[in-house]
Amino acid sequence: MKFLRWWMPAVTLLMLHGVDMEHLQAENLNLIQPHDHNLVLNHGMRVLPRDCHEMLMTSSGQAKDGVYLIQPGDSPIVAYCAMQEGGWTVVQHITVNSSLDFDRTWAEYKLGFGDVNGDHWLGNEYLHQLTRGPGFYKLGVKLVDRDAITKLGEYDPFLVEDESSAYRLRLGLFQGTAMDALTLDTENYLHDNQKFTTKDRDNDNYFQNCAKLEFQGVPGGGWWYDACAGANLNRRNVIYWQKDCNKERLCKYAWMMVRPSDTVKLIPSGDCRKDEL
Repeated sequence: MKFLRWWMPAVTLLMLHGVDMEHLQAENLNLIQPHDHNLVLNHGMRVLPRDCHEMLMTSSGQAKDGVYLIQPGDSPIVAYCAMQEGGWTVVQHITVNSSLDFDRTWAEYKLGFGDVNGDHWLGNEYLHQLTRGPGFYKLGVKLVDRDAITKLGEYDPFLVEDESSAYRLRLGLFQGTAMDALTLDTENYLHDNQKFTTKDRDNDNYFQNCAKLEFQGVPGGGWWYDACAGANLNRRNVIYWQKDCNKERLCKYAWMMVRPSDTVKLIPSGDCRKDEL
């Protein structure tokens, strides 16, 4: 762990010495391989940050990219932190034609699957915990095509409601070099304000379950479908983001990340909804 020593003095809350890495405590421990437990960069921290951005601030901006313990709710979880890009908490990563199956059940999408060091879905429950506040959050989307051209987009603010609301998606204003594929008002493809759908729980606006519809034999996976999709970052054979990523313009990778909003600081009592902003 020599690579940690140069920024340890700035992190006054870390207690790394004498820690037994076999006893890593995290509610989503299934999202990291047992042999990677020693890669958690803030194991032993007495008071955990609620997200990666808070960890970055705690380290005076010196924290490196990697896996950290964070605590957005009652229990710690592991998450990959994109520190060099500004302290983003990565909540989804997909590689086209990934070996990871994204055709999962409601329960699996709720608590996450995959590996936080690679392709994964962090979990709808943790998306809700992260974005419910205090303070508003924003969503970052990163797309990389087969020519290594990267496009970015941000929705500010961003909220995923709780399970009783079927993890409904709430989005604010968009900016970026990517196309606005979630809030653009196109017929049947408006993802903002939609509930989450999986193969075993149909909450979309189509007469069939959008998560079950196949392209080249691969189902769509869980997503905030309308009827059905102007974007879908969980279809592993074709990453879809309207004109930026599709079967004609192939993308190799996609990320979804969250961090505190730059513009809106306080949240009203109760869950934030777009129509309350």
